[in-house]
Amino acid sequence: MSTTTSHTPPESEGHPEGGAGGPATRSARLIQNEVTTEIPVHLLFRDDPDPVRVPLRPAVVARRQGTGEQPRQRRPAPVRRPPLPEVDPELVERPARVLPGAAGVLAGACGFTGCLAAAWWAGSLPPYVSEALRLPAYAGVGLGPAQWAAYAGAGALGAFGFGGLTRCRTGRAWVLGLFGRYRGTVRRTGLLWVNPLVRRRRADVRLRHWRSGAMAAADPDGMALRVVVLVVWRVRDTARALLGVEDHEDYLRECVAAALARVPVEPAGGTRGGVTAAGDALTRLVASETAPVGLEVFSVRPVAVEYAPEVAPAIHRRRLAALDARQRATLLNSVVDSVEDTVTRLTVRGLVELDDYERKVLVRDLTVAFCSGRTEPV
Repeated sequence: MSTTTSHTPPESEGHPEGGAGGPATRSARLIQNEVTTEIPVHLLFRDDPDPVRVPLRPAVVARRQGTGEQPRQRRPAPVRRPPLPEVDPELVERPARVLPGAAGVLAGACGFTGCLAAAWWAGSLPPYVSEALRLPAYAGVGLGPAQWAAYAGAGALGAFGFGGLTRCRTGRAWVLGLFGRYRGTVRRTGLLWVNPLVRRRRADVRLRHWRSGAMAAADPDGMALRVVVLVVWRVRDTARALLGVEDHEDYLRECVAAALARVPVEPAGGTRGGVTAAGDALTRLVASETAPVGLEVFSVRPVAVEYAPEVAPAIHRRRLAALDARQRATLLNSVVDSVEDTVTRLTVRGLVELDDYERKVLVRDLTVAFCSGRTEPV
């Protein structure tokens, strides 16, 4: 009897497998994870020349809650500045046409001499004047049209000559206007002759300062303040300052009050720059608003800052409490350092051997002793 040995071929995917219950088909092998997501094995090792494009959503990294992470601060939106006032672009300071004072004196003297000559010609000159001037005796022809014309011409010349004389001092300027139109500015000094028909308005072009009264303001926390500011300024363009606005000094005061309403002012001793930072911001703001009307602002500095009467008591109590807390914290840190140094020296040098209980008692006694010694009045 011969025995025949048969070799069964190895099992492979997709081939039928005999069993007790009859032929059955094996399913494809799968990798299965915790959330029952099935990944076919043949897809993991497939050599595909063309990569499959999978649409992905934009990744958003969120901060975990409860981990102490602070949210990222967003950039503040740019603050839109209010539009600056517009003044007539043609209203710009320019020098006026004037003559030296000697010309006016000469014209006035000529007019006065002409009046005397016309009176002598008409025979109406008093005898004592003729004798004083050593004029020859002349009976005159009377007051006719020619004599009146000579009188009028000489009188007009004298009036224009002497009436146009003006004195210009250092630090002052004259703004001239004729029939409602700007004719120029006189910044020269000394005796000058200006057309007597023009309207003159004096302008102070010196460096000036203005100390305000108590004005309303607020600190960075919104608490009401009373602030006194010192403004250093001068008139740069006389035409715009005197003709472009009704009253340039009132306009400057209103600009300062409006700036204080927008810029927080921190009292002295703060951590955000104090009155120095507020003064710089106020100077930039007021200078930009007053420049279109011909004013040049050099500085706007708070010189006195105090809380409003309705909030001053509460702020005073808060400051005292904060000062007391800082003093207590400083005292406690000093006492703890002293106790630690004392106990460390005693144990390191081997002067005493302490167990945990004795160490606690020593620390307590030293703390009480140091605290009572430091809080005694001097």
